[in-house]
Amino acid sequence: MAAETDRDAAQTAGTPQRGQRLLRVGLLILTAIVLVDAVLGDKGVFALMRVRDERRALEADVDARRLENQRLLDQTRRFREDPATIEELARRDLGMIKPGEKLFIIRDREHPQPR
Repeated sequence: MAAETDRDAAQTAGTPQRGQRLLRVGLLILTAIVLVDAVLGDKGVFALMRVRDERRALEADVDARRLENQRLLDQTRRFREDPATIEELARRDLGMIKPGEKLFIIRDREHPQPR
C-alpha cells in the first residue's frame, strides 16, 4: 500500500510539471503562429511593403500626369492667344504660305541607272 501511495504522489507531483510543459509548448506554438501571421498575413510586413511600393508608383504616375496636364494647358493657351503658334502649325502641318510668298518644291534628281 505504501508503494501505491508513493506512486500516486509521484504522479500528482509530475502532473503540474507536465501541465507547465504543455502550457509552454502551447504558448510557443501560439507565438509562432502570431509571428508568421505578422510577417506573411494580409496585414503583415510583406503586405505593408507591397502597399508602400504601389503607393510610390501611383504618386509617380500622378506627378507625371500633372506635368502632362500642365503642358497641355500651356499648349492650349498658346493656340488660343499666340498667332505665331497658329502660323507655325499652319505652315508645318498644312503646308500653307503667306500671300506673296513663293513656294519652291525641290526634288532630288533621280540618277540614271548605269547600263
